[in-house]
Amino acid sequence: MNGHYAIAIDGPSGAGKSSLARDCAAAFGFLYVDTGAIYRTVGLAAYRRDLDRRDESAVAALLPELDIRMSYNAEGEQRMFLNGEDVSEAIRAPEISICASDVSALPAVRAFLLEMQRRMAWENSVIMDGRDIGTVVLPEAELKIFLTASAEARAERRVKQLEEKGLTCDYEEVLRDIRYRDEQDSHRAAAPLKAAEDAVLVDTTAFDRNESFALLCSLIRERLGLEAQA
Repeated sequence: MNGHYAIAIDGPSGAGKSSLARDCAAAFGFLYVDTGAIYRTVGLAAYRRDLDRRDESAVAALLPELDIRMSYNAEGEQRMFLNGEDVSEAIRAPEISICASDVSALPAVRAFLLEMQRRMAWENSVIMDGRDIGTVVLPEAELKIFLTASAEARAERRVKQLEEKGLTCDYEEVLRDIRYRDEQDSHRAAAPLKAAEDAVLVDTTAFDRNESFALLCSLIRERLGLEAQA
């Protein structure tokens, strides 16, 4: 990895990958890369064009028009930009979750974004989370974690997260969306969601955020011999 460390965290929607990966990256001085936000940005673009997100030719024709960029604010928060517009909040809307799942199943979209993701790991020590980081994007990552939890626990967490951002949502609708994404992500032809053969399975159903964070930090210390900086 060009002198850098790479940690891949994969798992289903709502498992806590983003928050835990972000916390671990801050603790160990790594760059956090939320790849789901990148796919959400493509999904948002397709949604705004009212495209059939499962039509690969239609979505592929859109890709050359997209300037997708990622930056970090003073707090280290990842921000996503679509053709110059900060869409970091817009991509978190529930309907965009489904769009992201649909477009991420398209080989053309995955190929379009692959180099962007790998370049981040080549240039930095990263903790990268997504659906196929350990299996496709960074198969040589020094540590691979497959993070999961029950669909019900993930739905409860997502509802709380959205409500904290001032968004109203229905638990049953969020649960349906999560189960839909699980089915889509696990059975897509291109890079389906699955644990890498050498990934450590971590089920956080019975853990709160602090307990899950402590567990991941212990894995990083054990596998990479690193100590937290903060």
